[in-house]
Amino acid sequence: MSVLSIILQIILGLGFLMFGFMKFGSQQMVEGFKHYGYPAWFRVVTGIVEIIAALLVIAGIWNVTLAALGGLVIMATMIGAIFTHIKIKDTVKNMMMPIVLFIFGLVVLLINFGSLLG
Repeated sequence: MSVLSIILQIILGLGFLMFGFMKFGSQQMVEGFKHYGYPAWFRVVTGIVEIIAALLVIAGIWNVTLAALGGLVIMATMIGAIFTHIKIKDTVKNMMMPIVLFIFGLVVLLINFGSLLG
C-alpha cells in the first residue's frame, strides 16, 4: 500500500467520522438539511453512511479491499452532496469540499482497486 493512500485514508477517516457524528445533532447540520429540502431521517442515514465509510477507509490501512470499498462509498456520498448543491443552485465555492473529497475517495479507490478484482 502506498504512503499516499494511507495519508488520504487517515484524512478521510477522521473527517468522515467528524462529519458523520455531526449529522446526529449539530444545529448547523439540522438547518443545512432543512435548507436542502431533506427530511431529518435522511440526515441521520447520511451520518451513518459517513461513519461506515470512515471505518472502512481506516480499517483499509490494514486491508486494501476495505480501503477500496471505503473509497467507493465516499465517492457515492460525495456525488450525492454535489448533486444536492446543484439542485439548490449553490455556488461552486460551496461545492468545493464535496468535489475535493470525491477526488480523495477516487484516489484511494484507484490505488487499492486491484484488491476488488480478485
